[in-house]
Amino acid sequence: MCPPIIAAGLGIASMAAQVSGQRKQAEAQAQVQANASKAERQRYLQEVSSMRIQQGQEQVAAAQRISESARKAREARATARVSAGEAGVAGLSVDALINDLTKQEAEFNFATQQQLQMNDVGRSMQLENAGLSFTNNMLRINKPIEQPDYLGAALSGAQTGMSTYSTLK
Repeated sequence: MCPPIIAAGLGIASMAAQVSGQRKQAEAQAQVQANASKAERQRYLQEVSSMRIQQGQEQVAAAQRISESARKAREARATARVSAGEAGVAGLSVDALINDLTKQEAEFNFATQQQLQMNDVGRSMQLENAGLSFTNNMLRINKPIEQPDYLGAALSGAQTGMSTYSTLK
């Protein structure tokens, strides 16, 4: 009568050990995934933040270049007017010179703004790519976690119990 009780006890103990081990493994995997997900979120936010800071710096630099261009254009127009006045030149030729200086300033400003727009288009593509990479990384990190297999553990425990009973018999 003792061998069936021992065999059943060993089977139950085997089943409990398997389920406990599987549960601990699932919990550990869940913690690893949570840590990796947190790190990936931080990496993504850092990447996007860096791109936005660079964008802001480019906009400030462009505004400074445009401002400097406007200052130089004003100085050049003023110098041209004074020089023309001192030389006794007036009329259409002076107006043409002033208009040419204004045109050069406008062309520079347009080119600077156009460059900013092209940079923004490129940055939008980089941000979209960063978002897709983030999503793919999160999917790679957070795969389904295998949960404890109660039926498999029960069958294995029963097999252990039967094998022990057969050996003790």
